[in-house]
Amino acid sequence: MGTIDGLPPLREVIRVHDLVAKRQLGQNFLLDLNLTAKIARSAGDLSGCDVLEVGPGPGGLTRGLLAEGARRVLAVEKDTRCLPALEEIAASYPGRLQVIPGDALEVDVLAHLTPPIKVVANLPYNVGTELLVRWLTPGVWPPFWQSLTLMFQKEVAERIVAKPRGDHYGRLALLAQWRCDAKIVMTLPPEAFTPAPKVHSAVVQLTALPAPRFPCDFRVLQRVTAMAFNQRRKMLRSSLKAMAPEIQGLLESVGIPPTARAEEIGLEQFCALARAVQAA
Repeated sequence: MGTIDGLPPLREVIRVHDLVAKRQLGQNFLLDLNLTAKIARSAGDLSGCDVLEVGPGPGGLTRGLLAEGARRVLAVEKDTRCLPALEEIAASYPGRLQVIPGDALEVDVLAHLTPPIKVVANLPYNVGTELLVRWLTPGVWPPFWQSLTLMFQKEVAERIVAKPRGDHYGRLALLAQWRCDAKIVMTLPPEAFTPAPKVHSAVVQLTALPAPRFPCDFRVLQRVTAMAFNQRRKMLRSSLKAMAPEIQGLLESVGIPPTARAEEIGLEQFCALARAVQAA
């Protein structure tokens, strides 16, 4: 699939531009254009959307997004070595690819995007979770994006979609599932990447809900879940005692056994507890 757009295979692109992946940038390049096209398709119909991509590297996923019909792609790339390769892609898709050099944690992407917007990215491992949390915690909801289709280390992906009593269940699952439908749509082995990481990877799709799944104040929910999971092996009547002296009664009022532990409590109950704490 190296000639879907008349451009050379990615291995050739990497050789010509001397793009050795840098560990300090969290880079692991996905070179199979069949896989990058599959990831692009998993984001749904892109034809009427602007797409934000973070960390495009040599442009494998970028090419998939454009070939699958994205209206426009905004690619934010910190590694200036990758810019010439990305400009070659832009020349093959006139007016449809804009490349911004810079750190995705600092760039104001909204100045360059027109709704509807989807985010599709093979995120650099070292900033992936921080970017996700930022996208899930904007000042207003619904957010600027309709959906996030993101690749993470598999363990991080499992934390996003985890359910109560599971090994990966915690604050990230609650945050993601409070405001989104979240599912894993693809898993990839280490050998799919260059260089091969030590872990499997997975693509997660998060679709923004019009409003949070259950009502509560976000700041209170954050405080409750932080205290509960920071001492996840303790009973909630102990881990949350500093939040409210009458915590045992508040727990009982929303149907949570005071002897329960954080990993046993679902999203709806945590939201109910946050409302009770705020009212108290």
